[in-house]
Parts: sequence; structure tokens; C-alpha cells
Amino acid sequence: MSKYKIISYWSEEDEAFIVEVPELPGCMADGETYSETLKNVEIVIQEWMETATELGRSIPEPKGKLMYA
Repeated sequence: MSKYKIISYWSEEDEAFIVEVPELPGCMADGETYSETLKNVEIVIQEWMETATELGRSIPEPKGKLMYA
């Protein structure tokens, strides 16, 4: 499991759970169940890191507990 913080919520508009990873810009996933969404976000985090590496971009270190979340 990733060490990055995630923010999850239910989207009425999408009729799905949404998970965002604030430390990785644009990194988010969705799913019909909360459990499915967590599995999906792990895949997306890995893909985000692979793409950043291929593009020569730095990968942020997990910051730990967010003070505002």
C-alpha cells in the first residue's frame, strides 16, 4: 500500500467513489465501491510514478499527516 495520503469521497455526479492523491498532481481514481477505488488508486499511483520517471520528473516524497485534511 502507498504511503501517500489519499482523500476519498462519494460523487453523486459520477455515481462512484473518487480518491485523490494531493501530493501527486492529477493522480486520482474511481470505483463502484470504496475497496475497488483503493485498489485502483494503487495502480494509478504506480503508473503516475512510472510516467514521471520516464519524463525525467522528480517524484515527491510522502509528507505524512496533512494538517488540513
